[in-house]
Amino acid sequence: MKIYIDFDDCLCETAREFTNIGLRLFGKNVPYEQIRFFNLQDSFGLNDSEYREMMIEGHKPEVLLSYKETPGAGKVVNDWIDKGYDVSIITGRPFNTFEASRGWLDEHGLKRVKLFFLDKYGRDPFLKQSDYNLTPEEYYRMKFDYAIEDSPLAFRFFEHLPDLKVMLYDRPWNHECSLPNANYQRCPDWEYIKRQVGGKQGEHD
Repeated sequence: MKIYIDFDDCLCETAREFTNIGLRLFGKNVPYEQIRFFNLQDSFGLNDSEYREMMIEGHKPEVLLSYKETPGAGKVVNDWIDKGYDVSIITGRPFNTFEASRGWLDEHGLKRVKLFFLDKYGRDPFLKQSDYNLTPEEYYRMKFDYAIEDSPLAFRFFEHLPDLKVMLYDRPWNHECSLPNANYQRCPDWEYIKRQVGGKQGEHD
């Protein structure tokens, strides 16, 4: 079984911390439940300069390390690894966050998980000349049976895998999105995801 997992807002509560950042930096009081768009610039009503400042703040090592784990994530992932599943984290964070990102995983008992950085969202406007350690060509050669993702903007990265089962982690910013087909399902928590994946074996074992 090969499994793709997004990092932010699948493994950790990134958006909840950004509500604190928005309030602290700009006095923008946007509760987590009211984050309507994956693009935080739109959700917080920021200009370009404010958005850049917010994203730089949210990617500082000490801030990344402070993100709280999404309940149940670590246990489920470790159970999968114990079963011999091949688990890869594919994050849209730039590679210069590697040390903090890897450190967060290690501190939360996920030392065995592979971590890859893919430019999913073209965020160079706030981190100029960002580097990533996984090229699109390399990514598209990878195969997965399941994907756990929170962003509808990432769906395009699944189009080359027609049999992929996509678990959309339920978040306020994806409530209004349409699911592309029956392979996509909305998931309220990690216990639900675990039940969906269950003991099924993928064709790529």
